[in-house]
Amino acid sequence: SDPIKVGVLTSLSGAAGPSYSRTESGVRARLAAYEAANGKCASRGFEVIMADDQSSPQGALTAVQKLVEQDEVFAVLPVSSFFFGAGQYAGTQAADTPFLGGAFDGGEQWLNPNYENLFAAISGNDYNKAATTIGEYWRKIGGTKAAAIAFNVPSAAKAAEGVMLSAERAGLARGYVNLRLPYGTTDVGPLVLGIKESGADVVYAPVTPDTAFALATGLRQAGVEMKSVLLATGYGADLLSSPPAMQAAQGVGFMTSYTPVELDTEATRALSAALKQYAGSESGIPSFSQAVGWVSTDLLLHGLELAGCDATQEELMNALRADKTWTAGGLFVNPA
Repeated sequence: SDPIKVGVLTSLSGAAGPSYSRTESGVRARLAAYEAANGKCASRGFEVIMADDQSSPQGALTAVQKLVEQDEVFAVLPVSSFFFGAGQYAGTQAADTPFLGGAFDGGEQWLNPNYENLFAAISGNDYNKAATTIGEYWRKIGGTKAAAIAFNVPSAAKAAEGVMLSAERAGLARGYVNLRLPYGTTDVGPLVLGIKESGADVVYAPVTPDTAFALATGLRQAGVEMKSVLLATGYGADLLSSPPAMQAAQGVGFMTSYTPVELDTEATRALSAALKQYAGSESGIPSFSQAVGWVSTDLLLHGLELAGCDATQEELMNALRADKTWTAGGLFVNPA
């Protein structure tokens, strides 16, 4: 009968802090919407405990250890680029605790078959493989040479290298590549020069919006005409609330792992309405961290309804491992 303790790992400080500032509001909005709709397990109540990874792998490990060992949370929702620092601990010493969240940190823990307590709620990529999608897209819009820049963290660096392989598979030449940027840097002068001198006409940048928009602005100011500046994230509430960022983002393309609110589906209308009502969002369009927080929480609620509102952690994990029906309330086209 006690409230369910939900631990949330995210960046509350450090270089990544601004990019994850809306994580908590996404989690709380999903819980508030669930309780308002009298969800099956709403009567249990939920206690959200935030944990700061301090924008570092060691910080992530320390925060997760506290959530599991001291706070004794029922489940952990990792919404962090640095969760890989706690990956081994999560899959071994914390094996009795479910982890449900964004599998975009590039950590090998998400692909380890022995770690049966980790459930990817979004972006469960195998970075050892490369999809053909982006390369084919660039080829169709007339791209001839590809560039890539990325922060020096596994998620960004592996994603960027995968996109370069995709581009080469589609027939594009390899241009400027830099996968070792300091996290959050806006010193883009050398990047602009490298892209310009390489002759690249398309670029992929799995970096924070501040870095990406500085790059896009720098390329325009240098007279470099790009056929595509493609970002891994960045479109959403954070962007729309900043006129300078909106100006810098003109002509920039964004990727998403869930149905965009602009498609106006039943699922996106529910998400948008909840963000407006419970998260103070004017647009109803989630930021990246807000969306991951929402989706991760939805997976937890889905598992509870499958296993029973009074389920143990083990019963929850057993139910999720056997289930093939979850679509994040319709935000995913196919069940995960």
